[in-house]
Amino acid sequence: MKSKIPLTIGDIRDIRQLLAENPSWHRTKISRELCELWNWRNAKGQLKDMACRTLLLKLERAGHFVLPARRREAANNSRGKVPAIVKHITDTISCDFKSIAKVKIVTVQPRSENHTLFTYLLGQYHYLGHRTTVGENMQYLISDSSNRPLSCVLFGSAAWKTTSRDTFIGWDYKVREKNVNLITNNTRFLILPWVKVPHLASHILGKIAHRINEDWINKYGHPVYLLETFVDRSRFKGTCYRAANWICTGQTTGRTRNDRHRTIQTPIKDVYVYPLHKNFRQKLIS
Repeated sequence: MKSKIPLTIGDIRDIRQLLAENPSWHRTKISRELCELWNWRNAKGQLKDMACRTLLLKLERAGHFVLPARRREAANNSRGKVPAIVKHITDTISCDFKSIAKVKIVTVQPRSENHTLFTYLLGQYHYLGHRTTVGENMQYLISDSSNRPLSCVLFGSAAWKTTSRDTFIGWDYKVREKNVNLITNNTRFLILPWVKVPHLASHILGKIAHRINEDWINKYGHPVYLLETFVDRSRFKGTCYRAANWICTGQTTGRTRNDRHRTIQTPIKDVYVYPLHKNFRQKLIS
């Protein structure tokens, strides 16, 4: 397994040579050949094709070379769009927790009916919407014993840098660069608006925390030792995370990762984490 960040001048030269010698190749072919050339693979030995394509786009925008024309519309062009309507039950579910405690949590597989429903529900009902997920991620669809959807939960790539989280772990930037893939970020958590069941949200968080490491190993071949999430303080109090024993490590600064000139303002968010291993710090700093 090999990381190509940061790149060297020789890496840029490799890409330019590949483009010059193979003008008929499409972008997917180029990214896969580069992964083979660099031996860029994940823990299960699979080529990191999507990560390489993202890298190529960033390098093209920086003016290092020009990629072949796209063969189809980019997935990100659907960002913010709600998928085609998917039929689903919207009858009000209002009861005490004991009446619905035996929830079903399933991992969502690509191109499945559950994936179509999952994407639609997040796009339609989550205040941030939903877009194509790139990189390592885990998607969960939660339903009751009658298969009525209750919730959607999405975990994806951890934040590259978060001061309060990094201090909590004891990371410096070199160790963080090596081990940030051992954390996953709960980027979306949706309880559907017609579901009114006290304590359901914290119960779901607890159930997922008990299984996500095994799910991650089965899918990607490596563990995760810490969960994180960011709670918009202007909208939410983080009650379900606190009830599920997540730890608030501090707040964000109100800047985005692309704010080099300190001019982009975003809502302040509370940073919550949940350790999955009693020796998580040792695992993350080794």
